Amino acid sequence: MLRLLLTIFLISAGVFIYSYFRELNPGTVVVRTSSTVEFELSPVTLALISMAIGAVIVAFIIGLQQTAHAILTWQSTRLVRRKEKVDALHREGTHAFMSKRTVEAISLFEKALAMDPNRVDSLLWLGNIYRSEHNFAEAIRLHQHAHRIDDRNIEVLLELAKDLEKTKRYEDALLTLQKILKIEPDNLTALIRKRDLHIKLEKWSDALEIQHRLLKANLPEPDKQAEAELLVGCMYEVGRQLLERGHPDKARRYFRGAIKKDRSFLPAYIGLGEILIHEGKTKDAVEILKKVYARTKSVIILHRLEEFFLDQGEPSEIIRVYQEAQQQDPQNPVLQFYLGKLYYRLEMVDEAFDVLSTIEGPQDHLLDYHKIMANLYLRKQHFEQAIVELKKALNFKKRVIVPYICTQCQQESQEWSGRCRRCARWNTLTALPWLEASKLSTDTAEGLPAAPTVPYQGIASPFETV
Repeated sequence: MLRLLLTIFLISAGVFIYSYFRELNPGTVVVRTSSTVEFELSPVTLALISMAIGAVIVAFIIGLQQTAHAILTWQSTRLVRRKEKVDALHREGTHAFMSKRTVEAISLFEKALAMDPNRVDSLLWLGNIYRSEHNFAEAIRLHQHAHRIDDRNIEVLLELAKDLEKTKRYEDALLTLQKILKIEPDNLTALIRKRDLHIKLEKWSDALEIQHRLLKANLPEPDKQAEAELLVGCMYEVGRQLLERGHPDKARRYFRGAIKKDRSFLPAYIGLGEILIHEGKTKDAVEILKKVYARTKSVIILHRLEEFFLDQGEPSEIIRVYQEAQQQDPQNPVLQFYLGKLYYRLEMVDEAFDVLSTIEGPQDHLLDYHKIMANLYLRKQHFEQAIVELKKALNFKKRVIVPYICTQCQQESQEWSGRCRRCARWNTLTALPWLEASKLSTDTAEGLPAAPTVPYQGIASPFETV
């Protein structure tokens, strides 16, 4: 009822106002819509019609704005809902992968990417899963797609470099790591990964350059110590390569640099000896190696002297060196064993038997000791004792090789080299470590990550018996 009365009042007021203004503004206005069509309107009517047209236009514009706003709101709501669904699929995929449900995780991430093909974190995770499944081609494709979307994402570049390294595309991996260093020059992860790749490719000069940069970084003290040790190894390897390429003067500088940083680094000492031998300064080489042995008491140095004197046809000299070393340390079973082995190698059967038959220690750990003793008994025609020794020496071979052993990972090697082929550590190969109690490292390989096999040739010749 109130609305009806209000409507009647407004209509009445409108009619009154219209009549009032029409009386005040008599006359007509001719309005032509074309050359033949015209209308006569009072001024008040014309004003009202103009106002009505303006109101319609305003209402139309407001209607368009509201319609556009409604469409945008609908699209935004739709995008939000889709994003929420994609987020949920991504979370479920990560949970499935962490729960070792790999197939389910792949399916969830693929559904998420079907809804949002440019989601970088889903591309990253799915690529990592494919890499863990050894599907490296798909991992590379996904991570490259993520890189195209966000070319400054360091995490994506790190994972892509890892993919390329797994497929042995080392040069491409290096280029990818270089992109990271252009974005963030002091990125330690990229520097370490690049250094490791240079080591794998035996680009020792490049590895050494990066190693110097790493040591200038603000690393924790234990890490800095490990990096310092690696620096010494890289310096030695640069020297070794230079020596192999016929640049002994340059090699000498790197060997001396390695020794300056680590006085106990045997490979560099042996490298200096090799340079002197190469230059024909054999006496100087022998003197240096003897001084190193006097300081380190390492049997490795005696082995190098053994090979040198035998190559020179001077077996008496190495026998004298061993005897002098044994006189200085008469209770050392390692020296006793290797002196006996040398006699055996030189076909000095009686001397070898006299030395080895009285030794205590290796027989409980070294099968090759029994092989040598079996041969000695056979040559002395003590067949029963020879049979006993042969039973102890499993897998008997005519040639006896006493292996070297890495004190870090216990890897055995038939030749000595400056770097262990298994754990890639330098200066760890030694002879009979269970007898060299004073030489044993207090660190063990337990708890350390397994290192890849390192294809590596040392400078020194293998030390074998015949």
